[in-house]
Amino acid sequence: MKKVQLLASLFVGMLVLTACGDKQNTAEKANSDKLQVMTTFYPMYEFTKNIVGDAGEVELLIPAGTEAHDYEPSAKDLAKISEADAFVYNSSEFETWVANVEKNLSDNLLIEAASTIELAEGEESDAHDHDHEGEEHDHEAEDHEHEGEEAHDHEAEEAHTHALDPHVWLDPTLAIKEVENISAQLSEKYPEKKELFEKNAASYITELKELDAEFQAAFKDAKNKTFVTQHAAFGYLAKQYGLTQEAISGVSPDQEPSPSRLAELKHYVEDHEVKVIYFEENASSKVAETLSNETGVELAVLNPLESLTNKQIEQGKTYITGMKENLKALQKSIR
Repeated sequence: MKKVQLLASLFVGMLVLTACGDKQNTAEKANSDKLQVMTTFYPMYEFTKNIVGDAGEVELLIPAGTEAHDYEPSAKDLAKISEADAFVYNSSEFETWVANVEKNLSDNLLIEAASTIELAEGEESDAHDHDHEGEEHDHEAEDHEHEGEEAHDHEAEEAHTHALDPHVWLDPTLAIKEVENISAQLSEKYPEKKELFEKNAASYITELKELDAEFQAAFKDAKNKTFVTQHAAFGYLAKQYGLTQEAISGVSPDQEPSPSRLAELKHYVEDHEVKVIYFEENASSKVAETLSNETGVELAVLNPLESLTNKQIEQGKTYITGMKENLKALQKSIR
């Protein structure tokens, strides 16, 4: 009798273990069915996460608080990209390193969010280095007094320069285009999830349209529409809302202006009665501070949203809340 009871107990135990194993396998299968999507920097992460929803796991490649312009992927980062089902980036003009790794990602879906947007020319050479106009045509003919300065400018251009302006995400209407493009390409690759992607994208686009409406209303009747910023990241936003961006540096935040450019900006600030000079938290503000000190003008943050810090993310900040903060900051100048 005891033997029968023992066998019965063992049988029940086996059933329990089998059931637990089945549950674990089911859970693992469910997780494996979820898309694994890698994104480059913060706006790409947020746009994609809002589209994918519960259908996948979306990861951020470039760490929080990192200057996205200067980022170069490590071997570990490349492994993460290669293991993902899809890889979302802004453009070959911003993530310039993608061209070098693309050949190794043939099995992945590469989604260039800005591929349907015509990029504007960058502002490095013309608007922000007036005293060196034409130097690329005749370096040897330049005066000796500018030789050191030219060498410095050339080194800066060799680092991370952009022939075209990649900062399309800072215009809410172009952010909508990026969301539409990411959704369309994911839907093409995973048609069984198309309905979900389109529904999620439409919901998020509604929020972006409301954001656009806030910007339109804020600047509609403004008299002074000029603002001075450290980094020429807000050209698309300025064009969309009829504003004028005057930047200390070019499209690349690490480009330093020449002394003559700073002198020109000092006169510009005084002549236009500029009240605020904008800088960004994740880049050096030394030049903006210098200009502020020389003109007695207030400093304020204007965030290109290339990266949020861990603290900001924990506080629940997003692309949309960041853009609303930018709107409030701009209203100190645009009035």
